[in-house]
Amino acid sequence: QVQLVESGGGLVQAGGSLRLSCAASRSISSITVMGWYRQAPGKGRELVARITSGGNTVYGDSVKGRFTISRDNAKNTVYLQMNSLKPEDTAVYYCNVPWGVGIWGQGTQVTVSS
Repeated sequence: QVQLVESGGGLVQAGGSLRLSCAASRSISSITVMGWYRQAPGKGRELVARITSGGNTVYGDSVKGRFTISRDNAKNTVYLQMNSLKPEDTAVYYCNVPWGVGIWGQGTQVTVSS
């Protein structure tokens, strides 16, 4: 098993940047896929980005070219660098490991003001 703890959220103006971190309770070097999802008020949870152990990445259409996912196996941490933020990026951002029904962190709130 693994526990995930997200951090780095906050309030930022449109056009600004934030970096989210997802710290795992154990080594992530053997975890094949890790991802970031988000859920805005009144909406379902959607994929933001995911990364494989080999460094391959997939991004949601709405964040391509603005967000970058990365992983540091030595620190057991996955990052999400978010640039050119828009008000529609406002959501709770969750880290995920797709084991079983899915392992999720508690989430971190990102609010982008216009």
